[in-house]
Amino acid sequence: MAGKTAAVVVDAGGREVKVSSADRVIYPASEHGPEVTKLEVVEYYVAVGDGIVRALRDRPTALERWPKGVQPGMTLTAREATHGRGPQGDAFYQKRVMRGMPDWARSVRVHFPTGRTAEELCPDHVAVVAWAAQMGTITFHPGPARRADLDRPDELRIDLDPHGDTGFVDAVREAGTVRELLGDLGLRGHVKTSGKNGVHVYVRVEPRWTFTDVRHAAIGLGRELERRSDRVTTAWWKEERGDRIFVDVNQNARDRTIASAYSLRPKQGAPASFPLRWDELADVDDPMAFTLRTIPDLLAERGGDAWADIDDEPQSLEPLLDLWRADLERGLGDLPYPPEYPKMPGEPKRVQPSKDTRNKQG
Repeated sequence: MAGKTAAVVVDAGGREVKVSSADRVIYPASEHGPEVTKLEVVEYYVAVGDGIVRALRDRPTALERWPKGVQPGMTLTAREATHGRGPQGDAFYQKRVMRGMPDWARSVRVHFPTGRTAEELCPDHVAVVAWAAQMGTITFHPGPARRADLDRPDELRIDLDPHGDTGFVDAVREAGTVRELLGDLGLRGHVKTSGKNGVHVYVRVEPRWTFTDVRHAAIGLGRELERRSDRVTTAWWKEERGDRIFVDVNQNARDRTIASAYSLRPKQGAPASFPLRWDELADVDDPMAFTLRTIPDLLAERGGDAWADIDDEPQSLEPLLDLWRADLERGLGDLPYPPEYPKMPGEPKRVQPSKDTRNKQG
């Protein structure tokens, strides 16, 4: 029997992180390139340290862990890890801090819509990111609020998700519509690929509004997008979306998260969510252009993170809330929340239209 591979020590921003089983294959070889080892995953996160820490700093962050690697046939369980340990399965979400967390890492207590609480990792240094990667984390899912005030988000997140026969290029096109709308309102958005087939636009806002306010602002924006383009939809029920880009407003509900900028995704070839300048986006037709192997060189060529200034000028949410208020006057109210949420004030009934027997005749 072969002996265990000696651990490798990685310098992560001046702190040492020990990587055990460094040659474990996390991404097997595929048509997109050669295999990727655990050590390479950790080294990638160190290489993009400036950008990933900017995306995660002081935010409660759920960890998507694939400790056995992203191997064919493996699946991600929807259940979260509890008590510092993962559930049975190949991969899982870790919301509670893991056993063995370094004493230089920080956490924060978060409250979930279910009424439960947990201590969640709150990264503030690239070494924390590297340590989480050593523990099998592939994707980082930060919340939209920071530890100083977990009830006041400072990000509005616009998730453009292809549905039906639409794809990445369609999401890119509609991201341009988002940019135009924000510009008309005097707001600025920052765009990134999702690492899969979608596109994300973030609006940095002053941390003065509640989660409910931010979600309402997203609904107002989404409905205005529907008026400007018949190729987008805010319909929560899949049967109503058709071949359109879905604007997932519920990504702005409390305890919902999106894969961070620079996060790897569990797909062949190790793609990652990559921040772009707006003038770069229109030329992108394949999200697989941004992977563990390509991104460090792209950053060097560009001269750094496209989102380097995202925190410089927090903006007002009021222009988007004005859209929400105008829709209320038109008789348009709230949209359904995700199924795991308790019934929320003002929410319409949470019933799939085709199964709503009260609306059927006969």
